[in-house]
Amino acid sequence: MLAAPPTQRSGEGQAGHTSMFAHGSLVPFALVTALFFLWGIPNNLNDILIRQFMKSFAITRLQAGLVQSAFYMGYVLLALPSALYMRKAGYKAGFILGLLLFGLGTFLFWPAALAGRYSFFLVALFVMASGLAFLETASNTFIALAGPAESSERRLNFSQAFNPIGSIVGALIGTLAILSGVELSSKKVAELQGLHQYDAYLRFETLRVVRPYMILGAVAFAFAFFIWRTAFPVLKDDAAGEETHAGTMGRLLRNRHLLLSIGAQFFYVGAQVGTWSYFIQYVQDYTGATEKVAGYFLTGTLVMFGIGRFASAYLMKFLAPARLMGSYCLINIVLVAIAVLHPGWAGVWMIFLTSFFMSLMYPTIFALGLQGLGPDSKLGGSLLVMAIAGGAVLTPMMGVLADRTSVALAYGIPLAGYVLIGCYSWLGQTKVGAASQPES
Repeated sequence: MLAAPPTQRSGEGQAGHTSMFAHGSLVPFALVTALFFLWGIPNNLNDILIRQFMKSFAITRLQAGLVQSAFYMGYVLLALPSALYMRKAGYKAGFILGLLLFGLGTFLFWPAALAGRYSFFLVALFVMASGLAFLETASNTFIALAGPAESSERRLNFSQAFNPIGSIVGALIGTLAILSGVELSSKKVAELQGLHQYDAYLRFETLRVVRPYMILGAVAFAFAFFIWRTAFPVLKDDAAGEETHAGTMGRLLRNRHLLLSIGAQFFYVGAQVGTWSYFIQYVQDYTGATEKVAGYFLTGTLVMFGIGRFASAYLMKFLAPARLMGSYCLINIVLVAIAVLHPGWAGVWMIFLTSFFMSLMYPTIFALGLQGLGPDSKLGGSLLVMAIAGGAVLTPMMGVLADRTSVALAYGIPLAGYVLIGCYSWLGQTKVGAASQPES
């Protein structure tokens, strides 16, 4: 990839004059962009699984929150190994290995369902997420580098815009194929237990999750084949000389701009995952809606998320990415505060709208964090992917708070996340933005 001459990134309106793609990268760019759609499906099937496993295994909100912990810990533990692997084998090998691990994890849902053990499902989710750690580390970094540096945020927002489309598909699949609509009262549960039929009901609910995941695994294996048959370009960080892992990590851990980006990403992912994980429960607790209706609300908020991604990619032609993100944070702080203080239909619609304004945050923080890293981009990208640990940490915290107080008060955790991301956008970027300019 040819390095573009340095430009003033803080100036508004300049991004519109920059080409988004490097020569010869269009076909790989399209394939990798399709991967964003693919992994959006399981990301939001998790929100359905939380509700489903609370029924089929009769567990608490905190225990159900371990779905997200198992999923996102796969990212945390495999992101750095994936970067080290791709440093030697390249992006293409990372994509293929990630898809194979992802497919294996989905196929493990079948024996997990037959065994009827919640812990087995958590293992399957961990294996899936291990594959996704490879895909996210490779995809986000590849897209950010597959063109001029000054259009990296816009390019990554464009590709990431297909991720919520996958999320919408995942939520619809989960609502229609996994959620049965059968909600038993405590009286009905006692009646089925007396007839020795309750275990059969739980098994029926558990088995509903298998088929969607098996199909998803088959699609992942097909993607691995197509990528194997496609030629990928050599990017700037691929052409870098060899250097010890310790030396690179030491340099990265002294990079204040990257560390701020990792912190912002941690709180963003925690806010996003927590918001969607307990949205169905919020709708049901404060409106009395059925789980199916709540599932459709979840699908609707994901539509808002997708619209927000495309809108943000367009607005970045005219507005500085960090400034746009800071404005969105302020709006979400107000929306979530209303949802916390006034639970009910008003709160439901406030949370519904937050997805539009959170949509640009992950890709924008990721692209900003990579600025100026050059040959350290793969390892830097892996650290940003590891920040997905926010989903594993903050979601169970919301579960604890919801069990001890209320679901509405649990949304105070995403609220705090938006405050911190806003500080990163308005303060952190103005102080370190100039220092992170890419070198020619």
